[in-house]
Amino acid sequence: MPECCETAVMDDGPNLRINVPPEQVAGHYANLVGVWHTQHDFAIDFCVIQPFVGGEEGSMSAQVVSRVRIPPTIVFDLLRSINENLTDYEEQFGEIKQPGDGEEQSE
Repeated sequence: MPECCETAVMDDGPNLRINVPPEQVAGHYANLVGVWHTQHDFAIDFCVIQPFVGGEEGSMSAQVVSRVRIPPTIVFDLLRSINENLTDYEEQFGEIKQPGDGEEQSE
């Protein structure tokens, strides 16, 4: 397998090698995330939202590009990992601001 398709992950536990299939190396772009759950799992829908072509004016459409289901037992691990990475990102690149945060709207 090509080197670009493997990521070594080191944690407090044993080393884990994650193999990314070549067709998934590029990943999928998503600008909307939906989360829902059943008794047995959480589902995370990664979507691309765009103006709905051919529909009502002003309507939008979100296309799911990937749906990931995880057991409830790892939800906190996922949240902790996202939080750690977000902290690292902001330390390196600065605070992430939502569109419109702290910016004056011009008319």
